[in-house]
Amino acid sequence: MIACAYRTVFLGLPRVQCPRYVAFGLDSTGVDVMIDKLEFVLALAREQHFGRAAESCNISQPSLSAGIKQLEDMFGVLLVQRGSRFRGFTPEGERVLEWARRIVADARAMRQEVDALKRGLTGHVQIAAIPTALAMTAMLTTPYRAKHPDVRFTIVSRTSIQVLNMLENLEVEAGLTYVDNEPLGRVNTIPLYREEYRLLTSSSSELGDRDEVTWAEVAKVPLCLLTPDMQNRRIIDRLLRSAGGEPSPTLESNSMIVLYAHVRTGKWASIMPAKLAETLGLTESVRSIPIVEPAATHVIGLVVPDREPTTPLIKALVAEARQLAILLDRPYQKSLVQPNTTRSTGKHDRVIENSD
Repeated sequence: MIACAYRTVFLGLPRVQCPRYVAFGLDSTGVDVMIDKLEFVLALAREQHFGRAAESCNISQPSLSAGIKQLEDMFGVLLVQRGSRFRGFTPEGERVLEWARRIVADARAMRQEVDALKRGLTGHVQIAAIPTALAMTAMLTTPYRAKHPDVRFTIVSRTSIQVLNMLENLEVEAGLTYVDNEPLGRVNTIPLYREEYRLLTSSSSELGDRDEVTWAEVAKVPLCLLTPDMQNRRIIDRLLRSAGGEPSPTLESNSMIVLYAHVRTGKWASIMPAKLAETLGLTESVRSIPIVEPAATHVIGLVVPDREPTTPLIKALVAEARQLAILLDRPYQKSLVQPNTTRSTGKHDRVIENSD
């Protein structure tokens, strides 16, 4: 039934080939009606709450519930576990959700591509980035906008898990996150640079005059760090524990700006990525000291949905990411010739390589 709807809506097959065509509510604006109902499913998956899902769709809660109910009547199965509150999707609902993501994504891509043919590249690119990579987004968006001035951008700060969830639920076009540490799922990756770690501390502190410090030494320093829901924090905690320490920060925040503001006072210390420290700039009283033993690195990259055809907006973003990778880390980028499957969910992760 879902496949029948897909063929009818997108391949233009006549109604007689889909006996339940009318059940979709398709009339002169039938495609939009069908897409709207599938958008309801996506909103419910994203918000996990009927009221918030309805609000995100700019409709009333009864209208959203009615749309979901129409889909259930059409398929002859329950899609949502109902109660006093949203309890999740049924197994059938999970399958419909998966199809909804595909169909809505294809509809958006089709409209965007036709629009690009008529007017050039226009639209809205939404990017979710982990806090340690936020400062690097300007290196993507600035050359992009120089080539495509009619494109708008929204950039939000999220955890690595939220970045992937937002991609899956079509809330953003792309993400900036770690691509070599925790499972990624069904995405394509463009590695950009290696995140190296620095101790940011006052030049007058105990370690402030050192050219490098070890993780064992850093483990003894009172630190301000990201909150535990951030992958950067999990990486740092693991490195500190491997050096015999136990993370016990004196301050936690989900904002790198908050951490850096404290470090700039000269009274606090933190561990930050080297490129971020360079981007934010240091005062004369604060030093950025390489941390060794081990000299740990993790790869930051652009992640985009593993879907074909790719939208013109994403194609242009991927092109900019490839150029940025050459600028930031050419020797490393050249060495990436195989998909990354060792630390991911496996077969769906794909590394997009430079074409030069």
